[in-house]
Formats: sequence, C-alpha cells, structure tokens
Amino acid sequence: MLTQRMSRFLQGGLLISRTAARHQSTAPVAVLGNAMNEVMEAIHEAGTYKPERVITTRQAADIRVEGSSGKILNFCANNYLGLSSHPEVVDAAKKALDDYGAGLSSVRFICGTQDIHKELEDKISRFHGRDDTILYASCFDANAGIFEALLTPDDAVISDELNHASIIDGIRLCKAQRMRYKHMNMEDLEAKLEESKNCRMRLIVTDGVFSMDGDIAPLREICDLADKYNSLVFIDECHATGFLGETGRGTEEHLGIDGRCHIINSTLGKALGGAAGGYTSGPQGLIDMLRQKSRPYLFSNSLPPPVVASASKVFDIIMRDNSLVSKVASNTKRFRDHMAGAGFTVWGKTHPICPIMLGEASLAGKFAEEMLARGIYVIGFSYPVVPKGLARIRVQISAAHTEKEIDQCAEAFIDVGKQLGVI
Repeated sequence: MLTQRMSRFLQGGLLISRTAARHQSTAPVAVLGNAMNEVMEAIHEAGTYKPERVITTRQAADIRVEGSSGKILNFCANNYLGLSSHPEVVDAAKKALDDYGAGLSSVRFICGTQDIHKELEDKISRFHGRDDTILYASCFDANAGIFEALLTPDDAVISDELNHASIIDGIRLCKAQRMRYKHMNMEDLEAKLEESKNCRMRLIVTDGVFSMDGDIAPLREICDLADKYNSLVFIDECHATGFLGETGRGTEEHLGIDGRCHIINSTLGKALGGAAGGYTSGPQGLIDMLRQKSRPYLFSNSLPPPVVASASKVFDIIMRDNSLVSKVASNTKRFRDHMAGAGFTVWGKTHPICPIMLGEASLAGKFAEEMLARGIYVIGFSYPVVPKGLARIRVQISAAHTEKEIDQCAEAFIDVGKQLGVI
C-alpha cells in the first residue's frame, strides 16, 4: 500500500515537475512574442512595414513578380550594368561550378584559396591601380573587418555622418577615437582633423556615392584636407565601381583624381555581377596585415567559385568595352530630365540612383503599390532606412533599360504623381 502511494506521489511530482518545466520553457518565448508583437504593431502603425515581393524570374530589366500578371519593369535593382544575367557571366559561373565545385567548405588560410581567387584579386588590383586586393564574402564583411584590424586606441577615425550602416558597424568594433563630421561638410571635417591632430594616425572615411541620396562625395576636397593634415582616406565604392567615371573606375575617375584615396572597399554584389562578395584594395602592407588579422576574412568561408568566376568575367567585359558605362549615364540623364520637367523633387545630380522625394512613409508605400499596378517595380524607402520625414522612392537606372522603358517609367510616375497629388 505504501509502495503504491509512494509511486503515485512520485509520479504526481514528476508530472508537476514536467508541467513546471514546460511553463518555464514557454514563458520566455511568450515574453518574446509579446514584445515582438508590440514592435510589429508600431511598425505597421507608422506605415514603415517593408513587405518582401517575390520575384519568380532572374534579375533583369524586366521581371515577373508573384501576384502580378505579365512582366514588370524593374527600376530598383543595383544591377547598374545589367550584367547579373548576361550570358557570358552565367556561362563563366557554370564552368567554375564544373571545374571548382560549389564551395570550399573552408576559410582561405586553411584550404580555401584557389587559383581563381588570386586571379580575381589581381584583376581587381589592376582595375583600381592598387598594390593588392583581399576578397570577402560581402562588402559588409570588408567594412566589418578593416577598422578593428587597422586602428588602435592611439588613432582617430573620422566618418561622414551619412555613411553606410556597414561602415558605422565596422567603426563600432575598433578602439580608435571615433568622430563624425556633418554630411559632406568640409569645414566640419577640417575641424575634426584639427581636433585629432595629436593622434598617431587619422583615417577619413566616406562613401563615394551615398546610396540613399545619390550624391557624390567631394572627394577632391577630402583628399586635399587629408594631404594638409597628413591623414589617410578610405572610400566605400559600392555604388560607383564598374559604372561611375568614363571607364567605370569609380568616384576617383569621375572626379579626375585617380589614385588619391589610400583604401578602397567595394562590392561584387551590385554592378559587378550582382551575386555576392566584397573586397579591400590598397597598399601591399595593409592587405598583408588584413590577411593575418581581419576577422571576417579569417573566420568566414571562402567566396564560392561560381561567384568568383562571374565577377571575374564582368571585369573582363567592362575593361574591354565601356559602352555599358556610357549607356547607364545616358539613361540616367534621360530619366532625370523627365522627372525634373514633370515637377518631381529628385535628389542627387548625375548618378543612376534617383531618389524621388515624397516625405511621408505611408505615401511612399502607396506610391510604390500604384507603380506596381502599372507594371513598374519600385520600392518606398522610409524610416529607419532613411530619416523620418524623408521617405522616398529610390529609382535605380540600368544600362539594360531601353529608352522606351525609361520613358514608360517616367510616364507611370507622372500618372501616379498626379493621382496622389504629388505633382
């Protein structure tokens, strides 16, 4: 009898323990769920929710979008040269897949370096006129990997206040004195350089092209200040490499100051094939050091062979012929002229990033939906991607667009702009 009672007691205790454990394990999940529900409700109420449209075709000037009938003209990709689906680029990736496999299953210094990695690094170095180049899985990783490895507590990093999020996050990792100067304000930059004059080394950091506004950094003036104050210049060229400048060499070439920046970071994931990958290009000593100390390089798998091969083929294409560079420039001028003539506020000047300023987040979202209904794929940008009150449609022009498609996009903007009372 006692044994039966004890058995029932123990079983009951076990059941209670299991129930308590179940409550303990689900309670934090419930707290998390409630917290996330509050966050999502606030996002929806603010009109800043960002739905993800599903594309059912390859990236191109015209695509198909799940839920829409027929082909849609794509005006919001970073595919500036239209090469992400170019036959030569795709064939190069296929051949690399056959010859080198899908991936290395390793980091570079263990057993993850193939001859094609070294060939691409050499090609990029020659393209930029630098000593050497180091590849990363993305430019986000390149930006995360340089500042901590390069700068010490005795140094200062002076960054434009509107630099890309990856630069901001990368700088947070370093122990240098961190300073921000007002956007493209050379007086404020000089004040920061003067303030940091006792530091061992000073690094000025700027985007070449600011991706949300489409404006181009005053690089000549920045380099002049760097010379005056014996400082280094770092430039992020993600929205310039391959298509800005007469031969696509980027912001330096565009402004006629080739070779004045000390360090170039950029991406293979936009104009240069659009797959993935980033890099740092610069002095030999810097690149050698990054191979030994840069954490995203040391602890991330090597760039997959098909990605390496496709990017390498893009460099071949643009180095033998600059017609695509000229095409994206003429397309950009055509679109900007249309929009300015219709009365839209378009930020930037000559860059294929064309921000159509609308102000309110809900208006930008509604505008984008109306454009999709007219066969034009664009996205509304709002806080926290851009500051509150500065919501916009960021149009991106490609060399793959025809003049007819440029005109069709502008006409749709004018139609929706009148409907929504923007113009």
